[in-house]
Amino acid sequence: MFFALIESFRSALASIIAHGLRSFLTTLGIVIGVASVIAVISVTQGMSSFIGETFASLGSNSLTIQSYTPFEDQMKGIRARLTPEDMELIERRAEGIASITPILYANRSSQIKFGSQTAFSRIMGTTYAFQEVSQNYMSVGRFIAQSDNLTRRRVVIIGDKVRENLNMPDNPVNEYVDIGGEWFKIVGLMEAKGEIMGQSQDDIVLMPYNTMRSLQGNQARTDIQIQLSLSESAVLENVTAQLTNLLRNAHDLDSDEDDDFQIQTAEQLMETFDTVINMVTIVIGGIVSISLLVGGIGIMNIMLVSVTERTREIGICKAIGAKRHHILMQFLIEALLLSLLGGLIGLAIGYGLGTLISSSIPSFPPASIPLWSVALALGFSGFVGVLFGILPAAKAANLDPIDALRYE
Repeated sequence: MFFALIESFRSALASIIAHGLRSFLTTLGIVIGVASVIAVISVTQGMSSFIGETFASLGSNSLTIQSYTPFEDQMKGIRARLTPEDMELIERRAEGIASITPILYANRSSQIKFGSQTAFSRIMGTTYAFQEVSQNYMSVGRFIAQSDNLTRRRVVIIGDKVRENLNMPDNPVNEYVDIGGEWFKIVGLMEAKGEIMGQSQDDIVLMPYNTMRSLQGNQARTDIQIQLSLSESAVLENVTAQLTNLLRNAHDLDSDEDDDFQIQTAEQLMETFDTVINMVTIVIGGIVSISLLVGGIGIMNIMLVSVTERTREIGICKAIGAKRHHILMQFLIEALLLSLLGGLIGLAIGYGLGTLISSSIPSFPPASIPLWSVALALGFSGFVGVLFGILPAAKAANLDPIDALRYE
């Protein structure tokens, strides 16, 4: 049996090589299908890995709380808010919190000026705890101090992208910038963190929280965002449940009313991105997999032609003692080899396409092919070869040797 298997492989390879162009055209559908699937998977998985690393850097024990208003309520002019009183309530009564900080975004112009240069950036007010919660560290200078917040000092920390946009020196500490008609002294430059999903994480300006509040004036309807990190002994689910109860009670929400806030972790954000990316991969992969079906039909057609061409050869093999299963195995192996060769070529082309696509888009993460996608592509190619090779192989195996020998 082993000898018959080896001979079947040798015969299949000889037939494929003897009809090289026809074999290539036969597997073209498999090549295109596998290449398309692998290209899609390599790009989306590379993006997924990059996003995972980015969110991992935020820390698995950090939480972000922000207001949430359904679209229907927004259309009615209703707007949910998180207030400084909400944060004070959490500070006083919530357990398991290591650090907590408010974030207040500029509600006016996000324009920042340095000399004759002007740029637009994310400007927000926060406290000294932001550094620990968000894991942002200084490249040059210092971070916002508690005294800066208490005295409403006009100081800012800037990201490297802001420094670049304003053509500032490599060390911008002690330089002054104009924000909203007010002069601010730069006391620190944050380490560069790169981009995520095409958005720079370094295009950011931080100032003391109370300074931002003084710039915005006395607003009774201030909407803040709250970021916090948990202590080592805290259980994420317990803290989340505790925060939910505190805020629902503070906002006088009935049991049948939805939350007017969102509590998110870095892991939840990552899961959301993963869900979207996986859905995109499945849908696009399913569409391009149609070409695998077309490729399988192509293999079946060519194998049927091959059976017709080799009718006399099959008759001779049967006349000298070849069994039905030997003929069946020979043609099945040929169909399998055709599809697997197409799968291997498609795998190489798909990875090349994925790499080309990711490298041609600025700041896009590099392509990545997980082992499961390689196994899936080759396994599906082999399955297609066997599935569409059964009919021709069965036709060859069932030929009557006398009729086969008479065939012209």
